[in-house]
Amino acid sequence: MKRAAIFAFTLICLLAFAGCSSRNGGLQGKPQDTAIGAGTAEADAGGKKEVTADTWGASETEDTGGEVPAWHQIDQETAKRMMEEDDGHVVVDVRRQDEYDEGHIPGAILIPNETIGSERPEKLPDLDQIILIYCRSGNRSKQAADKLAALGYTNLYEFGGIREWTGEVVKEEQMEAVNPTPVLVIRAGEKTFYADFEENSSAEAFAEQLSSGELELELHDYGGFEKVGSLPWNLPRNDTSITTEPGDVILYQGNQITIYYDKNTWNFTRLAKIGNTSRDALLEALGEGSVTVSFSVEWSE
Repeated sequence: MKRAAIFAFTLICLLAFAGCSSRNGGLQGKPQDTAIGAGTAEADAGGKKEVTADTWGASETEDTGGEVPAWHQIDQETAKRMMEEDDGHVVVDVRRQDEYDEGHIPGAILIPNETIGSERPEKLPDLDQIILIYCRSGNRSKQAADKLAALGYTNLYEFGGIREWTGEVVKEEQMEAVNPTPVLVIRAGEKTFYADFEENSSAEAFAEQLSSGELELELHDYGGFEKVGSLPWNLPRNDTSITTEPGDVILYQGNQITIYYDKNTWNFTRLAKIGNTSRDALLEALGEGSVTVSFSVEWSE
């Protein structure tokens, strides 16, 4: 009985030793897994400078399962150093136009995130170009990096938002606000003339009356130099001695409007002036005798 117990104990020890040897042998025979870094952009056939993510301290932004990530995230100090390189890189601002105008990194081109779809942006023709991407806070820039990577771009670096940027920022020059100005539109048959209003209270009152709708009048010849018709209301007068020219639109006695196609000297008020016209052009449009003419106002900036 004692011998049987000793035999059983010896057998158990031998089996345990054999199992350990088998496991150790398996570890020695199996190759170790190789860690894959952030990845290297291959140089093109033209000898383009090789750029690696490790060079700039890039870090993965998502679990890629050991594969090279589609784009790299870097800090802003690294982005500044990359911007100092003469390597053909481009800085891309993916915010809206109004945000870009308020302030952006010098030299950055605007490609709003929402405009990036299934087509490659025209401003980014080179798939292997180094592209540095930012937005306001870092959210849209990551979205844009995902979309650009899906389109085939290979050298994408996302560096967050401009609100943390400590480098230089430039603003787009703001255009001075331009107030819209009224333009007198005169239609006779199929012909349309445009006239610039004079700067006086008569012209202002006339434009204000026309702002409520088109005015249609019957005009007739007078004196061989004008077409004249009665207004439905009175306008303030700013009479002065005037020698008319073809294209002058004149207020007479505060309640009549005339379109001159020839010269005449009298005391009255100029309301507007038709530019780039002549006596013949006006007579061709207005014809002989009575003619129906409409007056309206358009606003131009």
